[in-house]
Amino acid sequence: MQTSRLPGHGARRLLRGLLLLPLLPLLAGCNLQVMFPSGDVAMQQRNLVVASTGLMLLIILPVIALTLLFAWRYRASNTAARHDPDWDHSTALEVVIWTAPLMIIIALGALTWISTHTLDPFRPLSRLEPGKPVPAETKPLEVQVVALDWKWLFFYPEYGVAVVNEAAAPVNRPITFRITASSVMNAFYIPALAGMIYAMPGMETKLHSVINKEGEYNGLSSHYSGTGFSRMTFKFHGLENDGFDEWIAKVKSEGKDLSRDAYLELERPSEQVPVTYYSSVADGLFGSILGMCAIPGKMCMHEMMAIDAKGGAGKDSRENVERLQYDNRHAERGDEAPGANGPASHHAPRSDKPSESKDHGPHGKGENSPAPNQLNN
Repeated sequence: MQTSRLPGHGARRLLRGLLLLPLLPLLAGCNLQVMFPSGDVAMQQRNLVVASTGLMLLIILPVIALTLLFAWRYRASNTAARHDPDWDHSTALEVVIWTAPLMIIIALGALTWISTHTLDPFRPLSRLEPGKPVPAETKPLEVQVVALDWKWLFFYPEYGVAVVNEAAAPVNRPITFRITASSVMNAFYIPALAGMIYAMPGMETKLHSVINKEGEYNGLSSHYSGTGFSRMTFKFHGLENDGFDEWIAKVKSEGKDLSRDAYLELERPSEQVPVTYYSSVADGLFGSILGMCAIPGKMCMHEMMAIDAKGGAGKDSRENVERLQYDNRHAERGDEAPGANGPASHHAPRSDKPSESKDHGPHGKGENSPAPNQLNN
């Protein structure tokens, strides 16, 4: 039995749908900072996104419009539409179909080639903003960045200070970020300032940028790196010269000493670490972190490369094995995550709260006992 809908039912559904349309932007859950940046590099990247999208829409929009037009024009009920079953070719149509996409692809290729070189993160800035080149006498602000588990450490070698989970820079002064990591690969990203760039242990990446407006901006890790990844955030402050000098003075007055031992304690995995100031930094600490030899007794990468450049140490290299072990340092100090397995940590698997019972004691076959053959590697 077929039932008929009540009059006006379809109209009410359409009206409800239209009323929900204004709520769709709320689903984005963002403040569009990428599209309204405050740094010239990020602004050029925004312009590249807009230009590329516009070029692609030159094809997409006409195709969508023509698809709808053809569907309506040649619908079954339109008997006035011309029907020509023997038509199979149009030179003019072929020229349009192939020429328009080809020109857009050429334009996109040229745009990508130019922007790839102009916005190379390793390339020093040539301008502070449109029409304002970098003055020849301007010295960039160097900021050394270390991605830790799970916080950010910033060194300011020009001022001899360091800060955890907070950074600052003067407005309209070039910034040179030197970026590395102490553990797993991560990604450094301040959307208002410049694009994302990776941080990797034992390697240094660079990012040149500038902030053009005063304000407080969000910084984050944009690459999953473990349990504390979502809380690995920080604030970046764009300040006038006087404000930046005051910020440096605050760090020096409220900070403590970042010695080698203090860094090794800071390096331990931790989450939601509050902003911490260090008024002095151990000599060569960033270089040691980069060389993966901050722990006393470890061999730095440049030492190993010097040995390799001479052809290797031969049998004597056996003595360097322990000095080169790096990834097991957290496990040796008992910092591995709960439930870490035997092969990864060389420790027996464990849970947050080890339990003992008659059947599952410390030497039984319970969940906290070593798995067979796991600890013999």
